[in-house]
Amino acid sequence: MVWRPTLQSESRLDVRKTYKLYVGGAFPRSESGRSYVVHDSRGRFLANAAAASRKDARDAVQAARKAFGGWSGATAYNRGQVLYRVAEVMEGRHDQFVEEVVWTAAAAMPTIDPPS
Repeated sequence: MVWRPTLQSESRLDVRKTYKLYVGGAFPRSESGRSYVVHDSRGRFLANAAAASRKDARDAVQAARKAFGGWSGATAYNRGQVLYRVAEVMEGRHDQFVEEVVWTAAAAMPTIDPPS
C-alpha cells in the first residue's frame, strides 16, 4: 500500500495573487512595491493590484513612445490581424464579460437582484 496525501478544498489556504504592471511587453513589479485591494460593487474581494508610482508611469510612457514607431509602421493588414486576435481572446472570455456586466448593472439598480 502506498500512502498518497490528499488535498481537501477546506484545508487549502486562500492565497490572493497581486497582479503586476504591464509595461513594454513585460510584467514588472511596481517600483514602490505597494498594492491595493480591488472590490466589486458588492464589496467582495476581486484582486490585489499594483499601485504604480510616478516612475512607473514615466516608464510606461517611454515604452509606449518606443513601441509607437513599430505599430504605426506596420501595415493596416498586420494591425488588423493583431486586433482580430485580441477580439478572439475576448470572445473566448465572453461568459466572464457578460457576468461582470450583469453584476455591474444589477449593483447600479437596487431593484434588480443579480443572478446567484
